[in-house]
Amino acid sequence: MAITLSHGGPTIYRSPAPSRQVLVGTIAGVVCIERDAAGPGWHVAHRTLTDKHIHALLLEPDSGTLFAGAQHGSIFASGDGGHTWEQRDHGLTEHDVYSLACTRLAGGVRIFAGTEPAHLFASDDLGRSWTELPALRSVDMSRWGFPAPPHIAHTKHITFHPDDPYTLFVGVEQGGLLKSTDAGRTFQVIPGMDDDVHRTVINPLNPDQMYITTGVGMYVTADGGKTWEQRTDLHHEIGGYPDLLVLHPRQPELLFVASAQKGPGSWFQEHFAGSRISKSSDGGRTWQAVRQGFPDRLRTAFEAMCLEDWGASFSLFGARPSAAQFHCCPDQAVGAALASTPHVLDGSRAARIRWAFPGSGLARTARSPVQRGAPCKASAYPPIWFPLRHAPPYLTAPIHKPIGSPRLPGTGALAGS
Repeated sequence: MAITLSHGGPTIYRSPAPSRQVLVGTIAGVVCIERDAAGPGWHVAHRTLTDKHIHALLLEPDSGTLFAGAQHGSIFASGDGGHTWEQRDHGLTEHDVYSLACTRLAGGVRIFAGTEPAHLFASDDLGRSWTELPALRSVDMSRWGFPAPPHIAHTKHITFHPDDPYTLFVGVEQGGLLKSTDAGRTFQVIPGMDDDVHRTVINPLNPDQMYITTGVGMYVTADGGKTWEQRTDLHHEIGGYPDLLVLHPRQPELLFVASAQKGPGSWFQEHFAGSRISKSSDGGRTWQAVRQGFPDRLRTAFEAMCLEDWGASFSLFGARPSAAQFHCCPDQAVGAALASTPHVLDGSRAARIRWAFPGSGLARTARSPVQRGAPCKASAYPPIWFPLRHAPPYLTAPIHKPIGSPRLPGTGALAGS
């Protein structure tokens, strides 16, 4: 049993038991991490597509086919859990793939792929052939764009109405929220929120209630998108730039959001994103920072997050980008913090956490002391996984020791679970 963790793939799962595998999309391919056979730890099982920057991962449940969408690298499919891959992009005219999603229509499974520039493609044969849905670009595109080079809007997120697979919502960054009620043949723009749309999350028990994260805060509707209320703004405690958003499918008042303090333009000027994960137990009316299990006010932004509801409780997974974006560790890719709440549904009890600082993937760490702010060559060190109660307060290679060390010098973090 496996789930995926990526920037542009699905983010909410329901499983009969905690998944044993998590497939993570990184800037250096797909990394499969597995739970240890004995104990609560995780280890890297295998890595593939290591020359690809993976934006989105999708596991189609009926066939078990795993899809990977790559930056300037097209779409790949695997029928053996990500061990081997084949390129499946016949008919795809844009190859910078940003988002993937799937649903079951009357004729069978349909896979959707969003790209940069912002286009939408669909496949009814598990990716062997693709057809563009041009209606996405039939709306007014005069304000579509993106602040950072190459200043081109992209199809960031695709989601579906929980009771109607023909109704889908597509978020264009930056361009707005678009809705189709006929599986993508026609689209209409939904007004009422900032056009820098990041994620759309729908309450499965009350589909008229929807949550949107944008570049200026979070919006909520109670009437299916006719009217919107802005719940957070640029100065809110969760952060002014919310992106990743998940809710518990059986307790939809419980939400988690990952947000940076300010927008990406400031990250590179100040070398600080101030990203944090926050929790709401009342449908987004009030929020509390999650300081147990995840680090608070990271220098980089969280770039992937998903929630797995496995019956007795749930697991929340988060991933952050490379410290290389802040000129610290040039060959790091993604660090994944894995936190689960084994006893209570609302996640109020602290969980075990696993952190990994990768080199060219997901699990490489430095054993020797490195000064704060200094660059490092993570590839010089062997891969190690270790448990921490708290993540180090900075993102350059910290002083790490193998599992069982009582205290990590210089970080204030305690080893152990």
